[in-house]
Amino acid sequence: MSKSALPARHEHAKPEEEPAPIQAARKAANQALEDADLYIEKGTRQFIHTALALFCGGFATFALLYCVQPMMPIFSEAFGITAAKSSLVLSVSTGLMAIGLLITGPISDAVGRKPVMVVSLFAAAIFTLLSAIMPTWEGVLVTRALVGLSLSGLAAVAMTYLSEEIHPQHIGLSMGLYISGNALGGMSGRVISGVLVDFVSWRVALASLGGLALVAAIIFWRRLPESRHFHPTPLRPRTLVNGFTQHFRDAGLPWLFLEGFLLMGAFVTLFNYIGYRLLGEPYHLSQAVVGVLSVVYLSGIYSSAQVGSLADKLGRRRVFWAVILLMLGGVVLTLFTPLPLVLVGMLLFTFGFFGAHSVASSWIGRRARQAKGQASSLYLFCYYVGSSIAGTLGGVFWHEAGWNGVGLFIATLLVGALAVALHLARLPALPLNVKAAAR
Repeated sequence: MSKSALPARHEHAKPEEEPAPIQAARKAANQALEDADLYIEKGTRQFIHTALALFCGGFATFALLYCVQPMMPIFSEAFGITAAKSSLVLSVSTGLMAIGLLITGPISDAVGRKPVMVVSLFAAAIFTLLSAIMPTWEGVLVTRALVGLSLSGLAAVAMTYLSEEIHPQHIGLSMGLYISGNALGGMSGRVISGVLVDFVSWRVALASLGGLALVAAIIFWRRLPESRHFHPTPLRPRTLVNGFTQHFRDAGLPWLFLEGFLLMGAFVTLFNYIGYRLLGEPYHLSQAVVGVLSVVYLSGIYSSAQVGSLADKLGRRRVFWAVILLMLGGVVLTLFTPLPLVLVGMLLFTFGFFGAHSVASSWIGRRARQAKGQASSLYLFCYYVGSSIAGTLGGVFWHEAGWNGVGLFIATLLVGALAVALHLARLPALPLNVKAAAR
């Protein structure tokens, strides 16, 4: 039989189908391309769920961190310790939190944002419940140290998650809502524990806050959308060193780290020593009234969201220096004697601080192109180091020159922060990788 007589089997044969693994890989690649453009938009169900989850996470973080502050005199009485030793119940938490920030951010770059934050919140709630049943002071300190270390996981990663998943036009607003939760948590933790210990033991008060944090952790876990823009980075020492090097070579990130140090240092210094002034001449306010003045935090809850939204519209460069200038004006007002002026000054100062922190936080996420979790960790590390160092130095100025000395110290920090903000405003903008991105 000739070749021409052979049936042309191959001319119309169907092409072989791709093996199943290749089809699955192709489908996953196509889905990844589709997801690349799916940022969470303002007004959507996902945005509402994200805002609720991060608000609850921020609330729980700072409620658990600062709830022990009003209980320090009670710890002194219960365990027969000095005030200095009692203060360790907060110091060990903030200290371990600062150290943890350098660890949990890189871990999130390797294993993912949401898993690290969920584990962190549940762990902090559980360690708080354990601290309520510790029979010895040493046991309380160990569990409080673990609370601080656990909370670093959410504090370091939340800003990174928002910068990756929220549409750049709405990052400022979403960051502001998260920081609103921080402010409300910091205030509520102090107020709730301070009121409860008048009616129940410190153990019941601490356990109640641990239970509240556990509820917040469940809401966070159930409502926070999974990451769509996360790309894992292997957790290797060389990778960490490269990340640090890259961030400090950036034209803007080191200055933003410095801003965290200066702004938080100024904020903590004011609230560490304003109470001493109001308890003394010429005001003689009671301790209860001075404690109630923490309601000025409410202005921060409002400003963090509103200033963040304004920065989305006008640009961070135009808004950042303005809110720092507002802080400086608030400090100046506290130098006058009339009590209404002092209170207005505190209000303006708090409004400006939370607004500035909101803008700086969102700016970190925009400038860090890689190892975003590490960048957020560095910012918050400087933030808490500023709290520790400046808060202590402020006491030197108080003892040497009273409130005028403290006000001068805070003003010096803010003048430095203002100079840095003006420098940042002159930096060339980064190229945008999405449509209609933020400034």
